[in-house]
Amino acid sequence: MEPTPQLGRPAPLPRSPETAQLDRVPNPHPDTDYLARFTVPEFTSLCPVTGQPDFALLVIDYVPGAWLVESKSLKLYLHSFRDHGAFHEDCTVGIGRRLVDELQPRWLRIGGYWYPRGGIPIDVFWQTGAPPAGIWLPDPGVPPYRGRG
Repeated sequence: MEPTPQLGRPAPLPRSPETAQLDRVPNPHPDTDYLARFTVPEFTSLCPVTGQPDFALLVIDYVPGAWLVESKSLKLYLHSFRDHGAFHEDCTVGIGRRLVDELQPRWLRIGGYWYPRGGIPIDVFWQTGAPPAGIWLPDPGVPPYRGRG
């Protein structure tokens, strides 16, 4: 079992996404394709131009390989964006790529449903390729923008 330094003990909030640690644990079913979903309804980051907060609902779906992301470390990693200035596209794709680098999943997709500023919502979607054949892939459950909230 790989160490999970943040699990079961106090862990400070990371100062930035670059310094945040993502812990992983062995997948108890590495021979089975299944989907794991994380829904993050209160993701925040900062606009890199104005410094104003941006808010999003993230939906992260992945088919694990040998590793699962440890959820406490994922929460701390995502929280590290609170004081991080980046555009919506950079946050969404960067989170997806970081998870792929750490976990080497069989497949991953992330949807960033960003709340509007200036009247325009920006939704950002990224995935590693086609999902594995036969995987149950439910709809993300986020309706098209009509005044989300």
